[in-house]
Amino acid sequence: MNAAPKLLVVDDEPDLRTLYELTLVREGYDVDSAGSVEEAWARLAERSYSAVITDMRLPDGSGLDLLQRLDAAARSEKTIVITAYGSAENAVEALKAGAFDYLTKPVDLRQFRSVVASALGRPTGPVAAPRSQPGSGRRALANTGPATAERASAVNADTALREPLVPSEHPSMQRLVGHSAAMQQVRALIERVARGMAPVMIHGESGTGKELVARALHDVSSRCEQPFIAVNCGAIPEQLLEAEFFGHRKGAFTGASEDRLGYFQSAQGGTLFLDEIGDLPLAMQSKLLRAIQERSVRQIGGVTEQAVNVRVVSATHKDLALEVQEGRFRQDLFYRLNVIQLRLPPLRERLDDLAPICASVLARIAQDAGVWPAPQLSDEALAVLARQAFPGNVRELENLLHRAVTMADGERIDSDDLGLDDDALGDSGWQALEPAAAAAAAPAPATDTELPGDLVAYLDAVERQVIVQALEQHRFNRTAAGTALGLSLRQMRYRMARLGILAGEHGSE
Repeated sequence: MNAAPKLLVVDDEPDLRTLYELTLVREGYDVDSAGSVEEAWARLAERSYSAVITDMRLPDGSGLDLLQRLDAAARSEKTIVITAYGSAENAVEALKAGAFDYLTKPVDLRQFRSVVASALGRPTGPVAAPRSQPGSGRRALANTGPATAERASAVNADTALREPLVPSEHPSMQRLVGHSAAMQQVRALIERVARGMAPVMIHGESGTGKELVARALHDVSSRCEQPFIAVNCGAIPEQLLEAEFFGHRKGAFTGASEDRLGYFQSAQGGTLFLDEIGDLPLAMQSKLLRAIQERSVRQIGGVTEQAVNVRVVSATHKDLALEVQEGRFRQDLFYRLNVIQLRLPPLRERLDDLAPICASVLARIAQDAGVWPAPQLSDEALAVLARQAFPGNVRELENLLHRAVTMADGERIDSDDLGLDDDALGDSGWQALEPAAAAAAAPAPATDTELPGDLVAYLDAVERQVIVQALEQHRFNRTAAGTALGLSLRQMRYRMARLGILAGEHGSE
């Protein structure tokens, strides 16, 4: 039978110290207490603990002094700091000093129990407690679920890189392709951040793979068995935001024909990824802030609040600090979300990773199309790619390689297949179709025609229409349809796979 986790409570107020002790003892922990830094250090010299819960203000120092001593001695205890209400600076300093989490006074005992359980990595749900030892008055743990940590300001990424790292073999980490120094730092920070509960803000340009990083962060954390819910904040109509985030009860509004969970409830126990958080309107920012602060949500039409246990990971391509200055983003929400900042470098800053990224993308394209072996880039083609600016980053590179595969005749992609103007360095353009097919299929431009808002989607739609039309004209024979368009059967397969044209619906060999 496992022994109860040992905890040390440090507070100079006897009444509060007793309250914390009784609360933890009822949960089945083995609890010691101390009233000062020196008394706590004397206790730590006598035995090891699973966690230390310390007040920030102590008669002979502070909780930070104790944290620094623990860090200098390479102790393994996780630390929870209790700070005065609204003392954001102290909370951030505690995090920088290595605290797992913090609580503010007056302490909510439900959150207190939940944060302690989270620090110890206890599973969600009640667990039967072993019988107490005679005369000890201390029982083994009856667990509560983990809680999402709250923060008040950003912790520099360097503070998370304090211990030696064993490279992860997790598939999610392996999908972060590249061996450049920048990507090694990203992977190292993910490993560190996954151990705690602090909210993470991922900042990077469009197409750098922010959701891929968020999924890796979830998958290597203790929450990996629970849901990962990804939300594109900019894609939800403003009038539906509250219902989508918090859910609604049947009959709450016209069209609410049944109860429905929101994103927070759906992510219970796991991770809620808020992509493009900077696109949220101010009114919704206020409601999101309250949900994160209170760790509870109320459905539209509901009368009671539901406790939620989610870790919030957000992402943006915007400069949120500037957005705050301009009044477009709430400063208090920014502080809550921007506890640990993880910057994703653009592709142009890690061109050393270009070759392995291309190889990985081409292998995935071949797998999706059911064609093997995967095509390979020639040295000349790789050199041409290395001279591009890639404003769309990895996403733009993927689109370019999709098209290059359909242009290539065989298993080798040459520079001509890329469709790039090598003289215009940094201009990552491409050809959607063979010139003859494009000229025949594309609608003639008119001076009063509105330009497409998404050129890639527009060209894909044109290409798809041409291929389907060719298949219909040739009784869905891909070889004959491809020949009519100047394409080989291999090229037809790639194009159909990329554009989602199902072989079963549109033809045979």
